Amino acid sequence: NVGFFFLHVLSIQVKCYHEIITIGYRVYHSYDLPWFRSLSWYFLLCVNYFFYGETVADYFATFVQRREQLQFLIRYHRFISFALYLAGFCMFVLSLVKKHYRLQFYMFAWTHVTLLITVTQSHLVIQNLFEGMIWFLVPISSVICNDITAYIFGFFFGRTPLIKLSPKKTWEGFIGGFFSTVVFGFIFSYFLAQHQYFVCPVEYNSETNRFVTECEPSELFQMKKYSVPPLLQAVLGWETVNMYPFQMHSFALSTFASLIGPFGGFFASGFKRAFKIKDFADTIPGHGGIMDRFDCQYLMATFVHVYITSFIRGPNPSKLLKQLLILQPEQQLSVYKTLKSHLVEKGILQPSLRG
Repeated sequence: NVGFFFLHVLSIQVKCYHEIITIGYRVYHSYDLPWFRSLSWYFLLCVNYFFYGETVADYFATFVQRREQLQFLIRYHRFISFALYLAGFCMFVLSLVKKHYRLQFYMFAWTHVTLLITVTQSHLVIQNLFEGMIWFLVPISSVICNDITAYIFGFFFGRTPLIKLSPKKTWEGFIGGFFSTVVFGFIFSYFLAQHQYFVCPVEYNSETNRFVTECEPSELFQMKKYSVPPLLQAVLGWETVNMYPFQMHSFALSTFASLIGPFGGFFASGFKRAFKIKDFADTIPGHGGIMDRFDCQYLMATFVHVYITSFIRGPNPSKLLKQLLILQPEQQLSVYKTLKSHLVEKGILQPSLRG
């Protein structure tokens, strides 16, 4: 299942990249200049090679250690990535045509901005997925929920225009979508937090050659009792409430999905207006392209990754152990002696164990 999500994210990334690049190609192609489309796809391969190579090195260390050919690729991964990119850079310079320099540099920048929007963000989606399926499903579902409920509230109650870039968006839909998304995120998080499959970090088991989601759930996913604020006690009639700590974090995720996430859609609307197009593509009849459906998801992916690294993630013993296991024996022994000395000084180990 994890592999399915992995491939699904990759396929969406490639399609979104294709849709944006195609818009630039229509402009570029009219001047009959060489190599733009070929170089665009080459740079996509280079950047994906770099990011997914980093993922393999980070999460599949024990698997890599068993295969000598992969050891070489991982050891020199960043150098190989840079060399591949450098080759593309040189090809671009060689493709420059007199009288069209400015346009070619426009397209070079176009390609790199597109890579930033699609590849970098999809890589963060994969990183979030490895933190636990719940960090993947709740944010994505919250954006979808906000999109649907904002439309419903806007359709039935919308009167006040929200932003000129999207004339159909209304304040009523925006506000209704916010409250609906917060409630949805809170309830959806409650159900997911009960299942180990959704809350455990995704890890690769080198013995079975499979992804596993088995662990002792962290404190985020263990039911706790909270005191209800006095103001709400009179309304609800409860002094305490039992809930998962993650549900508190779902408020932050839902708030971003409903208040800031739509600005990804506004940005896409402005982009399309700039090029006088209705949709990025016609992949989905009546709904435009894949990018039209995922314009808000990329902002969300970045926020979730930043949120996890800033407020959630602590030292990962499992990942640290994997890194220790690939060290040379003398390096492992040095780490062992340093750690034992440290534990003795803190009184965790008895001094008699020294030596």
